Amino acid sequence: MSFRSRAFSLIEFTVVLALIGLLAGIATVGVRPMLVRGKQEAARTEIAQIRQAVEQFYSVYGRYPTTEEGLLVLRKPTEKISDPLLTQDPIDPWGRLYIYGEPGRTEPYEVICLGADGHEGGTGADMDIVSWNLKENRGKSK
Repeated sequence: MSFRSRAFSLIEFTVVLALIGLLAGIATVGVRPMLVRGKQEAARTEIAQIRQAVEQFYSVYGRYPTTEEGLLVLRKPTEKISDPLLTQDPIDPWGRLYIYGEPGRTEPYEVICLGADGHEGGTGADMDIVSWNLKENRGKSK
C-alpha cells in the first residue's frame, strides 16, 4: 500500500497566489473611482451642513464667523446658543479641516475642501469642492 501525499507543490501554490493578487489588483482599480466619488459626495453633503450651521450662527449673531474664529466656533456652546451648531469637528473625508474664509470670493463666506491632494486646484480626485460652487462641480470628477 502506497501513501502518496495530496498536498500542493510550491509551484502550484505560487501560481494560485499570483492569480489571487492579479484579481485583487483588477478589483481595486475598478473600485477606486467609486470610492473617490463617494468621498466627494460626502464632502458636498458636509459642506451643505456646515453652511446651514453658519447661517444659523448668522441668524443668532447678525454676522458670520470671522476667518480667525473659523468653523470651530460652531462647535462651542455660547450664551445665546446652548448646543453646538456642529456636533463634530469639520473634517473632510480625506482627514483635513475644511477651510473657511470670510469674506468669500462670491458670497459672504466660503467653505472649501481641497480634495485628495490637499492643494488648491486639481481635477478628478484632487478637485476642490467649494461652497459657492456645489451644484456646478457635481459630476466633474471623472
